[in-house]
Amino acid sequence: MTSASSCEVVETTRQHQFSAIAFEENFALRTIARAFPGARLSALELYIPSAAGAGVYIYPFGAVASHDLSTEQREAIVAQLRQVVPKLTAQVVREEYTVTEDPRFETRVVEGGLHLDRLTQGRAAVVALTIAQSAAMEYYERIVDEMFVRTAAFVERLERSGRVSLRTRPLHRFIGQAIATRTEVLSVLHLLDKPEATWEDPAMDRIYSDLRAEFDLVDRYAALELKLRSIQEALELLLGVARDRQLLLLEVAVAGLILLELILGVLQLMNLKL
Repeated sequence: MTSASSCEVVETTRQHQFSAIAFEENFALRTIARAFPGARLSALELYIPSAAGAGVYIYPFGAVASHDLSTEQREAIVAQLRQVVPKLTAQVVREEYTVTEDPRFETRVVEGGLHLDRLTQGRAAVVALTIAQSAAMEYYERIVDEMFVRTAAFVERLERSGRVSLRTRPLHRFIGQAIATRTEVLSVLHLLDKPEATWEDPAMDRIYSDLRAEFDLVDRYAALELKLRSIQEALELLLGVARDRQLLLLEVAVAGLILLELILGVLQLMNLKL
C-alpha cells in the first residue's frame, strides 16, 4: 500500500525550475526577435517556446527568465542574445526559484517554494515575470547602494570641513547619474503593477500576490524610492552649498575689483596733484 502511494506521488508531482538573469542594458525586443525564429512578441515581453512546455521570456527592462531549461540551454540563449547585443555587460544578477506542481496541491507558497495544482503557460509567465522583476530589483539595489555610499562620502566631507570642493563638475555628473537612475528605476519597476493575465485566472492573481510577498517586491521598491529620494535631497543640498560658495567668491572678487578701481583712481588723483 505504501509502495503504491509512493509511486503515485512520483508520477503526479513535478518540479519546475525557474531562472532569471538581469543585465545592465535595456532590450529592444523587436530587434532581438529577429534572432529567435518562432518567438512570440508582445509589448511587454518576447516569449521563446521550447520543448516539453519549457520556455524563455525576454523583457525590455534587461531581464531574461526561463523555466525547465538546463544550464547549457540557458547559456546558449544568452550567447545568442550577446550576438544581437554585442555590448551586453558580463556582470549580471541571477535569481532561481522552484515551483512544484501536483493536482492535489492548493496554490500557496510553502517553505520558500510555490505549490500549484497545475502549471499553465499563463501561470508560468506570471512566475517568470515576478522572478525577472526580483532580479532587476536586486540589480538596481546594488546601484543605489553604491550611490548611497558615494553620497555619504560627499556629505562626510561637508561635515568635516564645512564646505564642498569648488570643482563641481564631478558633483554635477553624479547628480545627473542619480537623476537618470531614479528615472530608470521608476520607469522599469512600474511593472510591479498586476499583469493583465491575472485577471483571466483567479488562481494566477493569488500566485502573483504570493510571489510578490515572497520576494518582498513592494517593500524593496519602497526602500529604493526612499534611498533615491534621500540621495537626491543630499545632492541638492551639496549643490546649494557649492553654489553659495561660488557666489561668495564671486562677490569677493567683484568687491576686490571695485576696491582696486578705487585705489587706482586715488593714485591717479595723487599723480595729477603732483
